[in-house]
Amino acid sequence: MSAGFSPFPRRAFLQGASLLLVQAGVSGCQTSRADKRFAKADGLIQQAILNGECPGAVWGVGQHGRLVHRGVFGARSLVPEREAMTWDTVFDMASLTKPMITALAVMQLVEKGLVDLDAPVARYLPQFAAGGKEKITVRLLLTHYSGLQPDLSFTPDWWGRDEAASRIMHAVPTQPPGSSFIYSDLNFIALGLLVEKMTGQRLDAYAREHILLPLGMTQSGFLPPDAEQARIAPTQYDEHGHMLRGVVHDPTARRMGGVAGNAGLFSIAEDVVRYAQALLDRQAGRPSLFPLERATLLRMITPQQPAGQKSLRGLGWDIASPYATPRGERLSSHSFGHTGFTGTSLWIDPDNDCYVFILTNRVHPSGGHSVVHLRHAVATAAGEALGLPLIVP
Repeated sequence: MSAGFSPFPRRAFLQGASLLLVQAGVSGCQTSRADKRFAKADGLIQQAILNGECPGAVWGVGQHGRLVHRGVFGARSLVPEREAMTWDTVFDMASLTKPMITALAVMQLVEKGLVDLDAPVARYLPQFAAGGKEKITVRLLLTHYSGLQPDLSFTPDWWGRDEAASRIMHAVPTQPPGSSFIYSDLNFIALGLLVEKMTGQRLDAYAREHILLPLGMTQSGFLPPDAEQARIAPTQYDEHGHMLRGVVHDPTARRMGGVAGNAGLFSIAEDVVRYAQALLDRQAGRPSLFPLERATLLRMITPQQPAGQKSLRGLGWDIASPYATPRGERLSSHSFGHTGFTGTSLWIDPDNDCYVFILTNRVHPSGGHSVVHLRHAVATAAGEALGLPLIVP
């Protein structure tokens, strides 16, 4: 096994209060009396499963240093066989790779003085200057204000990391850098290449050594091994009719071999909890394993977009852009988070010392349905359960 692979070792997760599951058409989580505050949010997820919006879900709410509620519903897999969802299901995190891994890796390099946020990317990747990109800075990539198109074309079809890198280096901005918000996978693929150039490590190996292991995220990583396939949530059929399971769903990351700055991370609920709690603890100045200094983290989670722009973006994190619907109507205006195309989301609110995450494989088995409304509704219901006030626009 390559040093870059995460082994996903099995651990005993259910220490302390146990999670009891019932099977009644839709799997449910029996809650304590206190947890019944979240019955509305649980019901929204159960209804979404019954409506066919996703086959199943794992979700949770944390506040003041503990996981106050967690739910496990529905099925992990529908085809070729139905499998019940479990708390330790491994999910393709899709674009949550961007803030959780790639942006954090870049900011570690910034903290060490190896990368300057306002330096041209071409200082570190000279070929990136081609096509009129010589003025695009690291900050513009992190905030999605580079002007690059959303993704790479697959016509004609291509495969390989070298080909992807060449296409990124020769990409031509569709808008002047800094002029408009365009959410683009190219930005984070380029950032992943930057991390690899500056560290001499492939992104998965760097992430394992400098992010995942320091945080105790022992069941997260890129390229999950065959031994763990059984508890990975499958996504959908690929172009050859094969069900993707343990193989990254994102077509660009897949063509790059499963390791890219925009996608490729696989993780479980327990590790998402570890990540979110460590981040909140660092932000609040409490003891934390989060692998950044507090001042650097604060730069990541506060608005960093060009002056005068309305879509508010941190460095890797979304704050208030058209993609910020998982905030709901009660998490604060200082909250931040991100989503993944496969049906994952994490939203963190330092003002209320809480977080909400939802992990689904909504694309299973044949492309799936939108969970945008579900994320918004669940976050709103979770905020209501926590006693948070409505946020007036």
